[in-house]
Formats: sequence, C-alpha cells, structure tokens
Amino acid sequence: MPMETKRLGKTNLEVGRLGIGLSEAGFNLEMSDVDQVRAIINQALDSGVNFLDTAACYGISEELLGVVASDRRDEYVLATKAGHFLPRGDGEDWTYDLVISSIDRSLELMKTDHVDIVQLHSCVIEVLERGDVIRALQDAKAAGKTRFIGYSGDNENAKWAVTSGLFDTLQTSFNLVDQSARTNLFADVEANDMGLIVKRPIGNAVWGADADPRPYEHIPEYTMEYTRRAGVMGEAGLLEDDPNDRIRLALGFTFAHPEVDVTIVGTQRPHHMKSNLEMVSEPLGVTEATVSDLHARWDKFAVGWEQRG
Repeated sequence: MPMETKRLGKTNLEVGRLGIGLSEAGFNLEMSDVDQVRAIINQALDSGVNFLDTAACYGISEELLGVVASDRRDEYVLATKAGHFLPRGDGEDWTYDLVISSIDRSLELMKTDHVDIVQLHSCVIEVLERGDVIRALQDAKAAGKTRFIGYSGDNENAKWAVTSGLFDTLQTSFNLVDQSARTNLFADVEANDMGLIVKRPIGNAVWGADADPRPYEHIPEYTMEYTRRAGVMGEAGLLEDDPNDRIRLALGFTFAHPEVDVTIVGTQRPHHMKSNLEMVSEPLGVTEATVSDLHARWDKFAVGWEQRG
C-alpha cells in the first residue's frame, strides 16, 4: 500500500511518515562507497520516501547526497542543519556569518539552488535569544536559499524555539526510551502548527538487544544511556501484546503518535533500508495496549530522564 503521508505543519509540505537520515552514512562511509549510498537513496525514493535529512557537520553526508541524488532533486523534501564551525572545534559556532556560509556550502555540496528546510542545529537558549543566527536563517529564506526554517534540538532549548513562534518545524528526539517530548513539547508544537520531525525514532534498536549497539565509532557512548533505560523499563516484564520484533515495536510506537509528521531513520546498508521500507508498507501491528504499557513504564521509571540529542 502507498506510504502514509502527513502535512508538515505550517509548511504545507506533504511528507511520507518514514524519512531518511544521512548521519550514519556521512560518518561511517567514504566517497568510495557512493554506489552503496545510491542504492539506499534510490530504493527509498522509488518506494515513496520523500524526506531526506542531513547536516553540514554529518561528515561527508551532503557531498554523498549531491553525487547520488541531485538528479532526482524534485522528488524529495530536503532538510539540512547549520550552526557548527567545521572542522568542529576549530572556530566559533553560532555566528551570523557562519550560518550563511554554512548554507552556501551545503547548497554547493548537494548541487542544488535551495533546500526546503534549514534547521538551527541544537544551539542553546542564550544563542537563540541573541537572535543573529535566527536572522541569518530569515535572510537565507528571503534570498531563496531555503523555503522554511526550523530548529533541531531537545529539552528546554526546543521549548524556547517552539514557543517563540519563529520556526516552521521542530526536529527532536522521540522513541520508546526517550518520551519526554510527549509531555513537554507535543502540545506546543501542535498549538503553533509546526511540522514535527522525529529523530532517533527506533531508539537505536536497544529494546531487547543483547548488547549496546554502538553505531558510531567516534562517539561510542552515543547509545549507552538508551541501553540503560531499555534495561530498566524491560525489568517490568513482558510488554502487553509484544510484537517480538524490536524494530517493528519501536517504529510502531513512534508512528502511534499523531503529532509526529515524519520520522528519520538512518542506515548505511541497503538491506536495512529494504527491510524498513517493507515494514512500513503494511500496518505495523503495534496495539494501543502496547503503546499504553510503554507510556506507563516511562511515567513510572523516567525520573530525570531528559531527551538525548
């Protein structure tokens, strides 16, 4: 069946609920793997995926995307992020000039004259209140370099961005072991008619995993907290109506929340992409009882468990 689509808030863009995140490919692959990335992107686009998300600081992701998908640019909504000086740590983040130059670099690498969404990449409230990086996005929009502007981040910083009314979209973490957005952000996102892009929707598949999956060599601690949380929540016993498939469980839980417009799932392997596409082509089979059980476990155990970026 066709992929379910949602209106991405006030942008009025229609997006499939499964999108593609390019961080894993950008960090873990090389330019010599271009055919592998092309296979991933092409099978996604051929199957109805129309949302691609990347960032200036995701390794070679933008360059890979420019090589493999610029010839299909009119088939997808393209979102990137700006704000970090590259190479990381070699200069000042969060300046007006940096954001403008980052957007220009992204356009050149991805071989396009515009992106659909540029998102500020996880900056803190103090930076947001200063205003110059927001003005940089607004100026890029006025110049036709981006159609919409968004914020990517979590916790109190995301709360500021959402309630400011300045942004069209929010990208934030949400999954079965990271549910804070459900109570802290979703209502405000809906009230402001923002598009909601969920990152880490599978929670790195930690639920029921035998060990920490550790998907990124350069940040081995990335999944440590998620793995710990899954262990704590799992100690409460078997889930109600457990589908016995941890990927299906995680995606089904995230999709069960109507506030979520698009979820971005990253992969560097074509067979994983094929599996995900086949999974979302039919009902995921995660019941209301399962979702309610996971909500209850979160509400019971998640004391001080903030969103993870």
